[in-house]
Amino acid sequence: MELLQRPRRLRTSPQIRRLVQENSLSANDLVLPVFIKEGTNISNSIPSMPGFMQLSIDRLDSEIAEIASLGVKNIMLFGIPKEKDSVGSISFDENGFMQKAIRYIKTQLPELIIMVDVCLCEYTSHGHCGVIDDNGKDIDNDKSLPIFAKQAVSYAKAGADIVAPSSMMDGVVLEIRRALDKNDFKNTIILSYSSKYSSAMYGPFRHIAEGAPQFGDRTSYQMDFSNSDEAIKEVELDLNQGADIVMVKPAHTYLDVIYKVKDNFPEVPVAAYHTSGEFAMIKAAAEKSLLDEEKAIMEVTTAIKRAGADIIVSYFTKDIIKLLRQHSEVTNTK
Repeated sequence: MELLQRPRRLRTSPQIRRLVQENSLSANDLVLPVFIKEGTNISNSIPSMPGFMQLSIDRLDSEIAEIASLGVKNIMLFGIPKEKDSVGSISFDENGFMQKAIRYIKTQLPELIIMVDVCLCEYTSHGHCGVIDDNGKDIDNDKSLPIFAKQAVSYAKAGADIVAPSSMMDGVVLEIRRALDKNDFKNTIILSYSSKYSSAMYGPFRHIAEGAPQFGDRTSYQMDFSNSDEAIKEVELDLNQGADIVMVKPAHTYLDVIYKVKDNFPEVPVAAYHTSGEFAMIKAAAEKSLLDEEKAIMEVTTAIKRAGADIIVSYFTKDIIKLLRQHSEVTNTK
């Protein structure tokens, strides 16, 4: 029987494959996490997060220079304070180290999009994402909300373009939206971690951010990894409360959830967080020569994009941009 269609025709050369490529990555899609440590002269490497540092503001210049030279377009800031208390008070201090870091980075790279994590786990002595109730055993959801609002407003005042509530507290998006609007930050964007799962994929992050819970776990407020329909409910709630962008976290182990969210809300920008554990898995396998690191980075990140993510928070952001640049240089010489 004669073959009228031969799909392999469209795979016969790099040029043809590029012509019909359905999904591609660019620096515009990617967000680089950056970790700010309170203090001076701090540049701490973290063994579980190769290539990432805890940096004090006075040691940010080399990071800023690299971000500029690579053409990184977007960063997300996380803070690590010297001292912690039960309510994370340093996080909403308008003269706090995070607010100073935002202002400093904006003066150096005014076009860079700065996103800031809005949560309490890095700032509280107990390591949970909200304040603890009077019994000292659980999160007090409603008492936590005004603190997140104060955080978000203080970051917006410092110059943050996007605030990113990650606590999974009920009503947090509405509380933040009202506070931002009341303080004349109507154009500050909310990127909500709408579908953040209770996952084993956060271990290295908790090392670098020093935010592991000191008792119990986060299963009472982060989502059960067995569920996907629940993600749609969470996203819808956050959109109704004023979220501009929604997030799925983790990413490459939750491609079905990303797809489901984008399929249900095609008009909404969907972000995905390629977590520290997912990053570490690729790094560890590559170190043992079990896979090609560069190919794995591009394949996995493209899969996240293919599933429906418009924005990808990735610890591989610098690597991806370098690989895209190399590919462009090779293509342009042919």
